[in-house]
Amino acid sequence: MVYLRALAEPLRAAAGYPRNDLFPLLPANALGPFLILGKIELVREAATLIMLAAVGLAASSTFRSWLAAFSLAFGAWDVTFYLWLRVLIGWPKSLGTWDLLFLLPVPWTGPVIAPVIVSASLIFGGILGLKRQPSRVAPIAWALLGAGGVLVFVSFIWDWQRIVAGGMPEHFPWAIFLSGEIAGLIGLAVASRRPV
Repeated sequence: MVYLRALAEPLRAAAGYPRNDLFPLLPANALGPFLILGKIELVREAATLIMLAAVGLAASSTFRSWLAAFSLAFGAWDVTFYLWLRVLIGWPKSLGTWDLLFLLPVPWTGPVIAPVIVSASLIFGGILGLKRQPSRVAPIAWALLGAGGVLVFVSFIWDWQRIVAGGMPEHFPWAIFLSGEIAGLIGLAVASRRPV
């Protein structure tokens, strides 16, 4: 992300956009020969997910333990990513700073605090899942975890069409996001309550 911002600065200036800001996003047709960098970023994001999934697979023997290990790895990767950006380049300025979180399948946006909350939840859930591998997880727990994940995802892509069209992020759908977080945490509590 840092290298993409650095490379985009001259393009942003030429197109009349603020040089150092992430938003509004440059339209694809303004990237010219640098469009390939956007495509490389998409492949890098997919490769990161595959790598984290492989780490989970190497540390697990069942789907539940894989999911717990993947959650732990993903959460730790994401939160340390923000920590090192802050240390190395002084960004984000605050937890309320808007970020382009992900590009697949559409742009995900939100204030930095939102993915940090998700990362903390994933780390906690991953550790709990690895320590307490129940013999069975209730269907309601899976439903709550799944619904929570979908709601969080929807909150991050809520304004994707406006963002792609060159709009600025303005309002994060906190009600949807927090509903997803709460559903996921309740699902985690239900799953961990099952006898070992």
